[in-house]
Amino acid sequence: MSDFLTLMASSSRDRAAEARSRRAELEAKAASAPPPRPLHLDGSGFDLIAEPKPASPTEGVLLHGDDPGRTVPELARGFAAAGAAALSVLTEPTRFGGSVGHLEAVAATVEVPVMRKDFLVDPVQVVEARAAGASGVLILARLCRGDLLVEMAGLARSLGMFPLVEVFDEADLEAAAVVFDREILVGVNTRNLATLKVDRTRLASLAPLLPAHLPAVAESGITRPSHITEAARLGYRLALVGTGLVTSQDPEGTVRDLLAAGRRVPR
Repeated sequence: MSDFLTLMASSSRDRAAEARSRRAELEAKAASAPPPRPLHLDGSGFDLIAEPKPASPTEGVLLHGDDPGRTVPELARGFAAAGAAALSVLTEPTRFGGSVGHLEAVAATVEVPVMRKDFLVDPVQVVEARAAGASGVLILARLCRGDLLVEMAGLARSLGMFPLVEVFDEADLEAAAVVFDREILVGVNTRNLATLKVDRTRLASLAPLLPAHLPAVAESGITRPSHITEAARLGYRLALVGTGLVTSQDPEGTVRDLLAAGRRVPR
């Protein structure tokens, strides 16, 4: 495991311990929350999970609190209006500027499903996500293997949420296979966790190995329509895009351009 992922996992465990101390409260809140919103995919096209990313380890702060119209909830509303099938909301606070508060705010302000994106390591964090209004969760196969991955994906499905199980390489994909009999999304992240650089050739190398019956998601380093075209031609059904939208001069227009590029590819 890379130093970066080790650091993120350690921080997540600390936050999970705090959530476990409130588990009864979170379970009650999750039970009374509005039902999860279903993820509707375009039957013959391509879809986008858009992320109003506040910060990243490679780009630094992307959203400033005093920038009108460019807060996490405001961008999320615009992404949804432009056609994003779902919103990804970061809750990792130390390197990505995220918070559960952002998740709650976005879930309360859009009609499309909202996914919690974090380095989750404990089932209680899935409950915490549902309590905040999330309809989906991202789970890293590298952090949650074997029985833990089965438990977390199963818990998400039992709560009516969609799990996006993320892999980085063939070993991760093999580990993720324990949940390929469930209704999940499978994401391929092209970022190298040791260098934090992007290698989009990973999309091509892993594409033939992905389960054909599950929607595949291309992740990281997607900033332009040609990247979407490439992913769609390889069989990816969705892309998760954050930095490329947040840094755009016209974020909503970029959402529409990316979707159009993906939907021009015959399926």
